[in-house]
Amino acid sequence: MSGERTEFETGPGFPGDGRASGGRGGHVGAPPFVVGVTGGSGSGKSTLVRLVADELGREHTSVLCHDAYYRDRSDLDETERAALDFDVPDALDGLRFRDDLARLRRGERVCPPRYCFVTHRRDGDADAVEPRTFVLVDGILLLHDPAVRALLDLAIFVDAPSLLRLRRRLARDTIERGRASASVLRQYAETVMPAHVRYVEPTKTLADVVLKNTGRLEPLVEVAAALIRARRAGREEVRTGARLLA
Repeated sequence: MSGERTEFETGPGFPGDGRASGGRGGHVGAPPFVVGVTGGSGSGKSTLVRLVADELGREHTSVLCHDAYYRDRSDLDETERAALDFDVPDALDGLRFRDDLARLRRGERVCPPRYCFVTHRRDGDADAVEPRTFVLVDGILLLHDPAVRALLDLAIFVDAPSLLRLRRRLARDTIERGRASASVLRQYAETVMPAHVRYVEPTKTLADVVLKNTGRLEPLVEVAAALIRARRAGREEVRTGARLLA
């Protein structure tokens, strides 16, 4: 992370697209360029990651989801699991996540857990994540842990209005996870919003870039992809210079 923060509104694009810097190019042995994408639940960060991965090229890009690292709750019965707060940092297995992220940076493949959001249990390991040129990592609490922030080359915060976030979460949880609308709205009021205010929103100041999502993600995809290519190109120039001076 550079320590310099930039904000972008949804707009027509980003000048100076470093498109030629993408791909497997660069120097042999170059470590993956790790990009963290965070923001509130329903902000559009996961969709942005998917679209940016398409833009950068799937053959050059891997995706690691922080959500896969929710703790296994198979030791609890259904009533106890339903009472848990899943929007706080302790709900996630930070140790395993940090270890896997560090391994990716070292050029090693990792197998994240396969987590079921219906039963709140793990079901073995998911498919392997390869250490490709670009590694995109998404999660609402990604920047809360200083050790995780230290493993990122670039941190992006997707900022969206609260009503848009609520609509997107309601649609996701009812359609994809089979939950009742009343249950989703109750959880949003009791745990999601308080956790957003306490844990997520403050991390916006820790991001290198803030992208404002007002409903259309396409322009933000262009901005994010261009920034990622440009930042990676800058990192490789520094690495080249250091080798020449060695």
